[in-house]
Amino acid sequence: MTPLELGLAYGGTTLLALFSGIPIAFALGGVATIFMMMFMPAASVDTIAQNVYEELASITLLTIPLFILKGAAIGKSRAGKDLYDALHVWLNRVPGGLGVAVVIACGLFAAMAGSSPATCSAIGSSGIPEMRKRGYSPGFAAGLVAAGGTLGILLPPSVTLILYAVAAQQSLGRLFLAGLGPGVLLVAMFAVYAMLHWTRERDRALAAGKQDHAILIRDSYTMKQKFQALPRVMPFLVLLGGVMIALYGGIATPSETAGLGAVLALVLIAVVYRAWKLSDLKPIFAGSLGESGMLLMIIGMSLLYSYVMSYLHISQGAAGWIVSLHLSKWLLLTALLLLIVVLGFFLPPVSIILMTAPIILPPLRAAGFDLIWFGIIMSVVMEMGLIHPPVGLNIFVINRIAPDVGLGRIIWGTLPFVLLMAIAVVILSIIPGIAMWLPNLVYG
Repeated sequence: MTPLELGLAYGGTTLLALFSGIPIAFALGGVATIFMMMFMPAASVDTIAQNVYEELASITLLTIPLFILKGAAIGKSRAGKDLYDALHVWLNRVPGGLGVAVVIACGLFAAMAGSSPATCSAIGSSGIPEMRKRGYSPGFAAGLVAAGGTLGILLPPSVTLILYAVAAQQSLGRLFLAGLGPGVLLVAMFAVYAMLHWTRERDRALAAGKQDHAILIRDSYTMKQKFQALPRVMPFLVLLGGVMIALYGGIATPSETAGLGAVLALVLIAVVYRAWKLSDLKPIFAGSLGESGMLLMIIGMSLLYSYVMSYLHISQGAAGWIVSLHLSKWLLLTALLLLIVVLGFFLPPVSIILMTAPIILPPLRAAGFDLIWFGIIMSVVMEMGLIHPPVGLNIFVINRIAPDVGLGRIIWGTLPFVLLMAIAVVILSIIPGIAMWLPNLVYG
């Protein structure tokens, strides 16, 4: 069979396996194994376990379970609620301050936990009921938290960026720094939209003569109450700052930073929330083991899938075919980003990165794109996949938190934020320095 025929068979079989409902890791691993048995030397099947182990035996991948443990420790505590409450107290006089507090809380919590589902769950459990009580529409409240949760795959420590660093063979430190500017950009865009939405809802209430509408009620807090809200969240913000300084100051490697962050997070929840009993720690370690095992299984099978694709010259043939089209630089980027959007309908970011990297990165490198910058652009596009159907992981997390809102209203509430992310991609394409100025400043 020609590489084209093999590629079509490989892709078609993969789609059939995914649509059959088989878990992603087993679908990818099963397809790879079948094609190894059919088109590769018989001895290659004996090396499956060795190949998967060698791919996972990476010092960079070691950071994943440690960052997951750090995120689980923070996520299982009341840090998310305390962070949201503190920001609400300080931002209550800002127009739409409740929504702005949710966005900033999502950004800070995502930077501490490094997990989109954990961010949605921690902030949404307190933020959504509070916004609904204050007159915000249920769809908007749910959509705002779902979109804010996507920052977990862009702001460090991001598992997605870790995997991209492995797949693209790029500096993890540069990728983490490159995610900060775009992360702040998205937080600002979401916050501005929250303010505009509040203004529109306020004007509607005033036009309808509803002076007692909940959205018009503004709380007032004394300076003493504002400072009383800080003690519980300050230790976690110090943890966030300390991890950043250790990582970017050259004090510790990413894996050492991940381990340090996990230990300090466990210490903080023990000191601040008295979570030191076995009954408190068991769900943290159980959740970390379950998520790490699932994620590493997907990573291992995705890497095996990519190895078979490379051995059969499918990825090289596809990359060569893309180059042979002689597309202009920006048309090539647009086409590849649209491909990622389509894949986001069915696959999580982990699989998208590891499956597409061998195909799309060579043409992008040949076209002169900076792969650090593209990793950030790709992450923003994959953020969109977390809040649009049919997969939309964050949509289902929010649906579990607020089941009475309804899946349809949650989806409609997320669509404006999908548009904002698309606009952010355009802005980052026009002004790449938003992503690149900080890593270039630190690393040269």
